[in-house]
Parts: sequence; structure tokens; C-alpha cells
Amino acid sequence: MRSPGHEMAFLDQLISLFIQHGYFAVFAVLLISGLGVPIPEDLSLVAGGIIAGLGHADVRVMCAVGLAGVLVGDSFVFLVGRTFGVRALRVRWVAHVLTPRRHAQVKAKFSRYGNRLMFVARFLPGLRTAVFLTAGMSHRVSFLRFIALDGLAALVSVPFWIWLGYLGAEHREWVLAQLHRGQGVLGALLVVLVAFVMAWAWRRGRERLRRLHAHRERRAERTRS
Repeated sequence: MRSPGHEMAFLDQLISLFIQHGYFAVFAVLLISGLGVPIPEDLSLVAGGIIAGLGHADVRVMCAVGLAGVLVGDSFVFLVGRTFGVRALRVRWVAHVLTPRRHAQVKAKFSRYGNRLMFVARFLPGLRTAVFLTAGMSHRVSFLRFIALDGLAALVSVPFWIWLGYLGAEHREWVLAQLHRGQGVLGALLVVLVAFVMAWAWRRGRERLRRLHAHRERRAERTRS
């Protein structure tokens, strides 16, 4: 658990770095965070929103840069797993992120939830990198499907954190307080979105079954005639 004093000090460091080096620094920090380095992604995005709120950046451009940073980092991790497979575990960085215990946990979750886990992983900071590595190693997921699921999740989380920082740029204590509440809000949004997708998939499945039955009935009628 990050202490409030540590969070505030780290947030100030990120803000100073981003003001000095602009969008490139935001992109680089998010990219590094995606590789499993313990830099909180949510706090980094909030810092990007704060500098936009202070007039050092455009909030819309910041959202685009934020999306690019997280998706490039996630894609790199996925492609490392896909390209090298289990050989990637020989690399110290990968072995540190994907410990045998964590690897077993992620594989069990994949067996239970399938590709849906890649969408949910964006909201699981402790397992995100491990999930994307394992997804690449499995060769069960195409890169296009991976980027679609991860991108959909990022479209929810990235603008949310950036706009939180933008709106509270002059009130950082309030921002940090909302940061933890926002994690609960994102969780609720995730539940609603998953429920919506499941309902859509169920309705689509029913429609396909209805069409299939209608097609079979027409074939049966033609056969009898």
C-alpha cells in the first residue's frame, strides 16, 4: 500500500519531470511502467493530467500520448512472449515479472476466463504484465485481438485518470483522495461494461440460434416438397 506522503512526493517528482520534458517524458514513463517497473500507471496518468490543467500541455493530446504509451508498452510485452515463448523466462527482467507462482496463477485464470482476462488485466496492476507475457507465450491469442481488448480497456482507464488530474490540478490532496475512490469507480465501470458485453453476446447468440433454426426449417420444407 502506498503511503499518502510517498504518493505526494512521487507525484511531485512526476509533475516536475513532465513539465521539463513534456509529452516525451509521459510516454517514456508509461512505456517503462508497462514493462513491469514499479511506477504506478494511474499516478503517472494523473500527473500528465495535472500538467495539462496547469497549462503546460493540451489535455486531448495528453490522452492520445497516454494511450500510445500504455499500448506500446503492453504490445512490447505481448510480442516478447509471443516471439520467444518460454525462452523469454531466461531473461532476468521477464523472470522477475513472471515468477513460477505468478505464471501458474495467470495460466489458471486464462483457463477459467479465456481472452476476457486481457481486458480485465488493465485493471489489475500487479498482474498486468504477467498476463500479457503469458498471453503472448500461449500463441492462443492473435496480436489484433490482444490490441483490441487491451485498447478497449485503455479507452476506459487512460482518459479517466488524465481528466481526474486535469480537473484537480490546483488541488493535489483532493486528487490523491479521489485516486483511491477512482479505483473503485473504475471497478464499477468495469463490472457494468462486462455485463453489457455479456448481454450483447447473449442477444447475438440468441439471434444466431433463431436464424439457424429458421434456416433448418426452410431446408426441411424444401426437402419435403
